[in-house]
Amino acid sequence: MESRADNPPPRSKATALADQKDGPGARTGQTPDTPSAAEQHRLPPDSTTMQTLELPGRALAFTATAGSIRLFDDHGEPQADIAYTSYQLDGCDRATRPVTFFFNGGPGASSAWLQLGNAGPWRLCINADEVTPSSSPEVKPNAETWLDFTDLVFIDPVGTGYSRFVATGENVRHLFFSVDGDVSALALVIRRWLEKHDRLLSPKYVAGESYGGIRGPKVVRQLQEQQGVGVKGLIMVSPVFDYRESGTSLLQHVATLPSYVATVREAKGPVKRADLADVEAYARGEFLTDLVKGTADKEAATRLADKVATLTGIDQAVSRRLAGRFDVGQFSRELDRNNGKVTGRYDASVRGFDPHPESSDPAQADPSGSTLKAPLTSAAVDLLTRKLNWRPDGSYELSNGAVRQAWDYGPSPPQSLFELRQILAMDPKMRVLVAHGLFDLVTPYFRSQIVLDQLPAFAEPPRVRLVVYPGGHMFYSRDASRQLFRAEIEAMMKPASN
Repeated sequence: MESRADNPPPRSKATALADQKDGPGARTGQTPDTPSAAEQHRLPPDSTTMQTLELPGRALAFTATAGSIRLFDDHGEPQADIAYTSYQLDGCDRATRPVTFFFNGGPGASSAWLQLGNAGPWRLCINADEVTPSSSPEVKPNAETWLDFTDLVFIDPVGTGYSRFVATGENVRHLFFSVDGDVSALALVIRRWLEKHDRLLSPKYVAGESYGGIRGPKVVRQLQEQQGVGVKGLIMVSPVFDYRESGTSLLQHVATLPSYVATVREAKGPVKRADLADVEAYARGEFLTDLVKGTADKEAATRLADKVATLTGIDQAVSRRLAGRFDVGQFSRELDRNNGKVTGRYDASVRGFDPHPESSDPAQADPSGSTLKAPLTSAAVDLLTRKLNWRPDGSYELSNGAVRQAWDYGPSPPQSLFELRQILAMDPKMRVLVAHGLFDLVTPYFRSQIVLDQLPAFAEPPRVRLVVYPGGHMFYSRDASRQLFRAEIEAMMKPASN
């Protein structure tokens, strides 16, 4: 769930795409009796069903649509079918009813995580403490659905879910599997959905998870400047905003230390962010100072390594060998090595058996992520085919590693801070909510705190807020955290629904 870019993106060819599903197929030169390659790969027609959801204290009647939007290049040739699932509450004034567009990250992840784990009408238990690959994929009514206060549109970028290319050749793949081409396509899909469903007057929100932190600000800017669509609010779930702060950057160690310690303290009892004030202060202060001095200053290096060992409980000799600089893989393997367990990277409060306990290499298995793929994939397919009556051929891609391998991150590590500043400066009424889990090592909350602290005064709270909940990357898998997060979102949208 991650990616790259720096300056204002050039106008991509993807911005010329259109979604006329019955568009210029005749340009292919095919006769009516010989379907074009695009038509042979076409997703089925949209399926619209009327649904009723029985929830505690209320019943929601809504219209569900599972379908796709076809994108064309500037010559009118079809390029890709982008699948979406939307839920619109019945009996509402479309001019005042908010609508929220969701996408996940990866790149290569479908929107099922946010739909079936958090905001959709139906939910699957994805708490990594409880789920195994053989867990039942049956979804249940979601008492914390956001449908009470906003309509929902879940978008699967090409190569995820059932979204697919209809054009062949490497050029189109390179376009969509790139930072700017991906953003342009998502922004266009949002505009086309609004036009298709007569929702241009509605208050609009965008929600992105993980690599969605790169997508989110860029998509909003594309909507503002290229698609003529304003956005009321941006919701970032466990986001990464800047890839430059990883790899060899010393700041990665500052960012992850509070989550490491939160993980250790969680094993002794419930932890909230306020309980980590001492660690955050140390990370910003003495830890960073000693880190910058480096191993050339033996006194500083020993002091740092011993303090980290004390905070994390990891063997002092190991901490000194690594100079107190644990990358995520090393921490995952070393924290509970004595018990033959590895620590989850998506949720470090989760432990699992180490398949190679004799190895000194960073752990590869992730007990907080890999276990979810089978039940979540089956649940997504069952929802679309059985409940929503939409039956594409081909395989549903929950998390497509081939997309990530093919992704063009650009000439330098991508970041969306340029666009975040731009969209906040352009629209003084727009708000941003950033939400993280305490035990997420993939996109640690303190990294976002450092990033947001650098924003100009016009982007200070309450316009831009960071909220942190017990949990991991998918903190919403925990009932209490999901309930608190939903309340935050409802409060954020309330002025738009008055």
